[in-house]
Amino acid sequence: MGTSTERKQRVLTGYRPTGPMHIGHWFGNVENMLRLQEEHECFYFIADWHMLTTHFDRTAELPGFTRELVLDLLAAGIDPDRVTLYRQSDIKEVAEMTLLLGMITPLGWLERVPTYKERLRDAGERDIANYGLLGYPVLQTVDITIVKGELVPVGEDQVPHLELSREIVRRFNRLYGPVLVEPQPLLSEPPLIPGTDGRKMSKSLDNVINVRDEEETVRRTVRTFITDPQKVRRGDPGRPEICPVFTLHRRFSPDILAWTEENCRSGALGCVECKTNLADRIVERFRDFRERREELERRPGLVEEVLAAGAAKVRPVVEETMKAVRDAMHLS
Repeated sequence: MGTSTERKQRVLTGYRPTGPMHIGHWFGNVENMLRLQEEHECFYFIADWHMLTTHFDRTAELPGFTRELVLDLLAAGIDPDRVTLYRQSDIKEVAEMTLLLGMITPLGWLERVPTYKERLRDAGERDIANYGLLGYPVLQTVDITIVKGELVPVGEDQVPHLELSREIVRRFNRLYGPVLVEPQPLLSEPPLIPGTDGRKMSKSLDNVINVRDEEETVRRTVRTFITDPQKVRRGDPGRPEICPVFTLHRRFSPDILAWTEENCRSGALGCVECKTNLADRIVERFRDFRERREELERRPGLVEEVLAAGAAKVRPVVEETMKAVRDAMHLS
């Protein structure tokens, strides 16, 4: 008598192609994606339509950013033979279903989303108060439900956003019958990775270290990091608990962490040496990644092949969902 194997739950997560991958992305997203591909059935997509909500005036960059992101993910270890890796805009049914779910989503639900106001604030003078950004949660809901996503990786601060998707799903199912799968949060608290200015590392703040930066670029960037303002020169006692450089040492330098803390507090370790030690370890940590990335770059047509194969894998699932949605809404 054969033994049955438990079905793996389906995970869905997307990545906006807005520029080079930095180390905040690596620890906040990529490491989690690598772990999940070992444990679940994973659908990972390049969220190029989502990119338009804030970068609608930069579409010329989109093809290059998409290609770079796919190569970064492959070099990091995402395996297209084990996961379904595809581009959002290759699945045109996503647009159709977004229109349909938009018809049943109350405006008040969208206006209360914290991310909407946060992105308007972070954009500064850029005018991104558009219909697409306001409707972002509807498109996000479609991304999840059109592939029957069961689990969505989120941090604690993102749970309310996923709850809105769940509310939209429940509303649809009440109106038309039990058609859509209600996704569940897969909690994973992304670490706070500080940038050069001490704030959260972010491309929009121009405070990042990119994972494929050349060695000298990494060293030059690390030298610009702010440190404890009370530690002006070597010999001054430092406070590693408030220093962004020490926060990164926690990620990159477990072998010298205790030594670094002790000598920072005593004043024996100067900031220049501390930053040099950190840069050494960042360079070494991503050396294999950079080498794999260079090798993949030399394979013409690789990105196109991977995305075409991913689209072919996801399309049957999408078509099944769309047929059920159209039937339920009497739009067949």
